Amino acid sequence: MRLALRGFEVYNDDEEGQQVVIVLVESDEQRIAKFYNSAVDERPQLAIVDNVKSENFSDEITPLWQFASINTATQMNKAILLLFAVKDNTDAIPQVLEEIKGMREDIQPGYDMYFRQVQSDVRAIKERLVCPKI
Repeated sequence: MRLALRGFEVYNDDEEGQQVVIVLVESDEQRIAKFYNSAVDERPQLAIVDNVKSENFSDEITPLWQFASINTATQMNKAILLLFAVKDNTDAIPQVLEEIKGMREDIQPGYDMYFRQVQSDVRAIKERLVCPKI
C-alpha cells in the first residue's frame, strides 16, 4: 500500500510441483519497478525464495482497496475462531481463582503463626540490645 498501486492480487499456486506465489500489480511503470525491487530485496525473514520474475499481464486486476478489504475480512474470520478458543479457555478462570483462594486460606494460618513468632523474636532482640537504665 505504501507504493499506491491501483491494483493488487496475490495467491499461492502450484507450477510443475513447485509452490509459487503469484502477485499481480497494476500501476505506472515506476511503481511496478519499485514493487519488483521490493519483492527481490525485502523478503520476509523466514521466506525461501528461489526466483522472482516479472511478466506482462493483460487481464483485469482487483483494485487494491478491494483486495485489502477482502483480505481484512478473511483475516478477521480466522481471528474469530481463535477468539472463541480463547473465550473457552477463559471460562475456567473463575474456577482457578477459587482454587487459588482456597490454597491461600489453607496456608494463611501457618503464615500468621510464623509472623507472630518473628515479631516475638524481634521484640526479644530489641530488649537485649537496650542498654540498662542508670
